[in-house]
Amino acid sequence: METIEQLLESKDIRITAMRLLIYKFLAEKEIAVTLSDIENAFEKADRTTLYRTIKTFEDKGIVHQIDDGTGITKYALCEKGCNCEIETDLHLHFHCNNCG
Repeated sequence: METIEQLLESKDIRITAMRLLIYKFLAEKEIAVTLSDIENAFEKADRTTLYRTIKTFEDKGIVHQIDDGTGITKYALCEKGCNCEIETDLHLHFHCNNCG
């Protein structure tokens, strides 16, 4: 099984403590999260660092953005084999109007 460090290195992402923490945070979630969710989980972290980490993960294919119809961008870890393209990556994300 590939470790987080090995995954980041394979994507040419420098390993930092914050990147490891954010990856672990996302891996523990069963739903997509907003940038605000991440900021709330890491209250003492610099917002710019959090944003840049998510942007780096997105650019390198670690996470993808999700539009679930709420108008708020959410992020989820890519699964193995995900290429983040709607035409070929056919898994769904949705927002329940009843429970959120």
